[in-house]
Amino acid sequence: MKDLYRGTLVRLTDEAPEALAKSLSKWNQDTEQRRLADDSPAQLWSEKKLKEYVEKRAENNPQSFRFWIRALADDALIGGVSLWVASWTHAEAWMGIFIGDRAYWGRGYGTDAVRLILQYGFLELNLRRVSLGLHAYNERARKSYEKCGFVMEGRMRGEGLRDGVHYDSLWMGILREEWLAQQGARL
Repeated sequence: MKDLYRGTLVRLTDEAPEALAKSLSKWNQDTEQRRLADDSPAQLWSEKKLKEYVEKRAENNPQSFRFWIRALADDALIGGVSLWVASWTHAEAWMGIFIGDRAYWGRGYGTDAVRLILQYGFLELNLRRVSLGLHAYNERARKSYEKCGFVMEGRMRGEGLRDGVHYDSLWMGILREEWLAQQGARL
């Protein structure tokens, strides 16, 4: 059996709220990272407020499976990845990921983490579908998702607004059988 939490470049972990708050506070100051990961307005939060937020989220959502991403090479905490089960009946979840540390952007760490969370979702949670949303201007993320087998499923034109310019929102998805076929091709 393959390790559910260890890929070729990263491993998925749980982290103490203090360590997370410290990293999240640093990453939160990078407005480009914030704008790639989220459509809400960028805002600064103190380490104390972030620690309270992390502790509260961990307690309140049994439908959520959150992991933190550490690089295997240097054990650095570099980001987070999550699945939110939208429906156990339909075996469907939404995925979210961010690489907060710029030193690890564009080097395959996010793609490896996505492969791990898909493996977790399809093998451990027995999901049928994993979906995600992204901003059309985030080309690097789209290419990474496609490498992992996600397929474009929808576009909402002009849905977002950044710097006075409207942008499209995209939806992608991968089905269990597509993921399984991709795993067979890798062996």
